[in-house]
Amino acid sequence: MAESQGTETATRVADVLLLFTDGPDSLGVSAIARSLDLSKAVVHRILQTLVDRRLLVSDPASRGYQLGPAAAALGARALRESPLRTVAMPYLRELQLATGETTTVSARVHSGRVYLDQVECTREIKMTVEVGRRFPLHAGSSSTCILAFLPPAERDEILAAGLPSLTDRTVTDTEVLRQRLAEIRRLGFAGSDGERQEGAGSVAAPVFDIDGTVLGAISVCGPAARVDAAARERFVPLLIKAADAISRALGWSGGLPPEPGVRP
Repeated sequence: MAESQGTETATRVADVLLLFTDGPDSLGVSAIARSLDLSKAVVHRILQTLVDRRLLVSDPASRGYQLGPAAAALGARALRESPLRTVAMPYLRELQLATGETTTVSARVHSGRVYLDQVECTREIKMTVEVGRRFPLHAGSSSTCILAFLPPAERDEILAAGLPSLTDRTVTDTEVLRQRLAEIRRLGFAGSDGERQEGAGSVAAPVFDIDGTVLGAISVCGPAARVDAAARERFVPLLIKAADAISRALGWSGGLPPEPGVRP
């Protein structure tokens, strides 16, 4: 019983921290309690513990909480030591020079994915991404190409949880999205035109671990006027080559893995 209670407490603490990766910069007790379906008393106790450890800091003026210096130190350490980021960066630099647009690497995290790093375009008008912020897996090229290669049970769980609209181009129809994910698995890449961020175009390819597990994705992204369908078609061979090289460097034998749980 004690072990079960301890696990539940740890899960709640983790869930509170994760809210700060994809929500507003500052959150109050009431907003956290509503989001996690917890009592305000429980949330307050968790917040006080996190503040004591400097993982969060409180703002008396707004009566809200923000990520603290200890959280920043953890994030910086995680980014610095991420094997995916370390392996991907040289390929992202080459890909940026070849395409002229911003290149990114994302990692799969609980209930979403985060940008680990980027190589920015040198043009005056360019796209940049928010490193470390969690994004959902149903919108955008990096997200959908990760979602497409998750095990079916995980994919179904994400689709069943609801698909909020991020822009007027976000696909929120579950059956339409399922068809799109099947096409991504067949082709090995995903494209996006303003699905996650208005005015942005991108194309992404998945990156796999030694056992064929999808670890994340790399992408080429920029203003939609430049990264249109024709540009994305030009970028795809370069992108897939880079993603394959990164996967091989991480131990994958190459190629697209079969649908998890399905005999090839």
